[in-house]
Amino acid sequence: MDIKIVETNEELEQAYHIRTTVFVDEQQVPPEEELDEYDKEAIHFVGSVNGVPIAASRLRFVDSSGKLERICVLDTERGKSYGKMIIQRMELEIKNNGYEKAKLNAQTHAEIFYQRLGYETVSGEFMDAGIPHVTMIKEL
Repeated sequence: MDIKIVETNEELEQAYHIRTTVFVDEQQVPPEEELDEYDKEAIHFVGSVNGVPIAASRLRFVDSSGKLERICVLDTERGKSYGKMIIQRMELEIKNNGYEKAKLNAQTHAEIFYQRLGYETVSGEFMDAGIPHVTMIKEL
């Protein structure tokens, strides 16, 4: 998978389309919660296979951490390690910006996936957009 930082409006629209497909259409997150005010300040990523966008995410710097957000892979492309690849690319960007800690709010069904990548759960369960989540961190 080729992962790049979004630089054009077309690439940003690709990222938004993937996010909308996964979170709004598939998981029933309200559109106004999925695309929010933080999109303007975030670094967006798009992952493509053979030129076709199939994964997206965004990264923000909050306090002393890089915050991984909106990580998603289209349903037809899951199980191929693309999620792991985009997270590793985001972690590299965090380090390149001088930060040493990554943070994310994981849907509880994905908690084990993130633990396998070195993330540690640091919160109890909470609801976000009607979906149970936990906060996780990783020292980079």
